[in-house]
Amino acid sequence: MQSVVRNLNETYDAEPGSVAEARSRLADFAAVAGASAEQVEAVRLAASEAMTNSVLHAYRGEPGLIYVNAAIVSGELWILISDDGCGLKPRADRPGLGLGLGLISQVSDDFAIVSRAAGGTEVRIRFNLVVAPATDGHRSPADEHRYADERRRGFSPSMSVA
Repeated sequence: MQSVVRNLNETYDAEPGSVAEARSRLADFAAVAGASAEQVEAVRLAASEAMTNSVLHAYRGEPGLIYVNAAIVSGELWILISDDGCGLKPRADRPGLGLGLGLISQVSDDFAIVSRAAGGTEVRIRFNLVVAPATDGHRSPADEHRYADERRRGFSPSMSVA
C-alpha cells in the first residue's frame, strides 16, 4: 500500500458528465492503492460501464444519484456502484448493445449485481491487487502465494486490457 487512504465514498448526479469524473477518481484511488497500470485501466473500464448503466437505466430520465464506494480489504480493491433506481430492465427506447456487464466480467477478478434492500441496484466489482516483486529479487511467502494464485487463474502482471 502506498497510502493510508483505504476508502473512497462519493455521490454523483446520474448524468453523463459524472461518469468521467467518477472514473478518474476511482482510477486515482486504485493507483494509490498499488494497482498495476493494467489494473488501473481495468478499473477505468469497469467503472465507466457500471456508471453508464446507472445513468442510462436507473432513473428513466428522471434525476437521481449514483453512489460510488471503493475500499481496500485484504489486498483486494472493492468497488461498489449503486443507485436508487428501478433496476436493470431492458428498455425499448435505449436497448444498447448489452456488452457492458460482459466487459466488467472480463476485466475484473469478480463481480456481482444485487438488488438493494432499499431499492435500486448495486454492482460489486473486485480486483486482486497485484504486488510487484521485491526489488532485491526475493519475494515473501505471501507474495509467492499471491503470484501462484494469479498464475493458476491465468493472470500475468504483463497482460494488457483489451
